[in-house]
Amino acid sequence: MSVIELKVEDGVAIITLNRPEAKNAINQAVAETMDKTLDELEARDDVRVLILTGAGGSFCAGMDLKAFVAGEKVVTDEKGFAGFVQAKLSKPVIAAIEGYALAGGCELALSCDLIVAANNAKFGLPEVKRGLAAGAGGLLRLPRQLPYRVAMELALTGDMADAQRMYDLGLINRLVNAGEAMSGALELARAIAVNAPMSLKATKNVIAQQQDWSLDEMFDRQAELIDPVMKSEDAIEGSRAFAEKRAPVWKNR
Repeated sequence: MSVIELKVEDGVAIITLNRPEAKNAINQAVAETMDKTLDELEARDDVRVLILTGAGGSFCAGMDLKAFVAGEKVVTDEKGFAGFVQAKLSKPVIAAIEGYALAGGCELALSCDLIVAANNAKFGLPEVKRGLAAGAGGLLRLPRQLPYRVAMELALTGDMADAQRMYDLGLINRLVNAGEAMSGALELARAIAVNAPMSLKATKNVIAQQQDWSLDEMFDRQAELIDPVMKSEDAIEGSRAFAEKRAPVWKNR
């Protein structure tokens, strides 16, 4: 049985962490397989949105500590922990979370562009309780995505936070009933996937990168990313389809 399951349908790729017996904890096999899977999906023209989820009612419990003690490498040279958290993906990624998103699992979620979570989900960075540190992006991304003092409390105590609180603080896009995270993520993914591929990539890149741009450079930097979109065949097609009251047929050029 593969540690990563992949399904692609209607422009949406579903990546499932498939180690339910270990709460989908990350070992070397997962990291290496994920790295290759992301390369494949980046290259596929039929994929516009990715969903990351976990099998067996849990998202991911983080690094497999048994694998860590045994000396397994749970990072890849190009994409970091789980072959994922430092990946430079041009396509939007949605985390569909049931159950636990802890330690490296929480860091996987923070690496995604959007989060759909069931109301039974739990988030946390418990590394300090284990003599470790949340070095797979948790300490970097959490204070960018939550209020500073909330991020500091979660990181320093290592305690878990429930999905309702994370939704109220804006970490989660959509909160759904237990067992419905995937259906909620698919609904969101399909709403994204119908849009123009070039527009999606440029829009994601601007939003992801703009926080590092100065006021003096931000419109010039934005123009570098969106000018090709505005001059594309799809820009004409989208406008023409609107005028003709029909669905556009995107060419990704």
